[in-house]
Amino acid sequence: MSKYILLRHRDEPQIHELPVYLQLGGFEAFKKAVTSMQPDEVTEIVKASGLRGRGGAGFPTGLKWSFMDKKNWPHYVVANADESEPGTFKDREIMERNPLQFLEGVALACYAVGANRAYVYLRGEFWEVAHFLDQKIAELEVAGLLGENLFGTQFSLRIYTHLGAGAYICGEETAMLESLEGKLGQPRLRPPFPPSYGLYGKPTVVNNVETLTNLPPIIQNGAGWYRSLGTEKSAGVKIFSLSGQVNKPGNYELPLGTTFRELIYEHGGGICDGHAIKAIMPAGASSSLIVATEQALDTPMDYESVPAVGAQLGSASMIVVDDTVNIAWLLNKTLHFFKHESCGKCTPCREGTYWMMHITDRLVSGKASYEDVVLLQSVASQIKGKCFCALGEFSIEAVLTGIERFEEDFKAVTGGEKVAV
Repeated sequence: MSKYILLRHRDEPQIHELPVYLQLGGFEAFKKAVTSMQPDEVTEIVKASGLRGRGGAGFPTGLKWSFMDKKNWPHYVVANADESEPGTFKDREIMERNPLQFLEGVALACYAVGANRAYVYLRGEFWEVAHFLDQKIAELEVAGLLGENLFGTQFSLRIYTHLGAGAYICGEETAMLESLEGKLGQPRLRPPFPPSYGLYGKPTVVNNVETLTNLPPIIQNGAGWYRSLGTEKSAGVKIFSLSGQVNKPGNYELPLGTTFRELIYEHGGGICDGHAIKAIMPAGASSSLIVATEQALDTPMDYESVPAVGAQLGSASMIVVDDTVNIAWLLNKTLHFFKHESCGKCTPCREGTYWMMHITDRLVSGKASYEDVVLLQSVASQIKGKCFCALGEFSIEAVLTGIERFEEDFKAVTGGEKVAV
């Protein structure tokens, strides 16, 4: 039996081939659900499993499904494959190497919420992945695993891929729905939320690729089995995308509750060139900066424990920073990204990211005074809580925590020291 639940291709390299996937029990969970379970039963099992969204928010998956408006039809499922967060690269590996388990997960979600159409929304740069998924969807249709009257029942399902244009903002679920409808990819005012007013104004559930890939083993093995993994409140396994100044960057599938220390030193091989670890960004560029103390390193990586050290687990895209990096330089890099990706819909984000980027440009060029650091902190504070969506909030997490927790780095650059850009 594979030691992996999501990255099963590492034990079964040919699992992307339909005959191999079927031989390994593929689509048995979907068949079981469609032929012997009511949709609400599937939802209840997912609720009981404790599965939470793996895209960043960590919202309980089954609970999200239960919000679907059952008086308004048709229903849709959208798989969020717009993997654009710097430091995150888990969903692409799943889609490239274990696509059929992911697609089975999409099918299970559709059955649970009564959807006969599903869309996989991929970032524009994933065009090769989209083509590959189209091939797999066609194979499933030929095999009778997608299409009309599946397994001799009244349930029918079609899955389609849709390419965005590479905009980070379309990872936000309502901006994604706008883009799917052919409109400018900008967030909607909420409420109403997608389960009541989503794609084409109809009830829609949006789930992340990793979230959906968890579904087949949960339905096949049961909620109790899944709850036996991870922690009491953060059940199951998580793919941690490890990058930065570590010897062995990559995706690591581990139970939730694994410590930062185990991930970075046992699996990631420690810090490059024998340097000391300085900081961790546990949720990619949109993360707060954690000071890498002994206590922080021994903190379990789960949805409840990470906030105790001043951050959120998010999508678990772990960026490791060593003692050679000045935090002002790091902020400058992240702010260039957020300035570029701001959709421009709301003033605090559009103007705030612009000014924060230019202030940090001055900092890293050695042309700033400490008054610029105070100004940077002020601009970030004025953005907080005033943006239309989370992008603006994401842009200030590292800024505010970086200045608060790594003040000496900012004193160094405002003392005339130039930082390499």
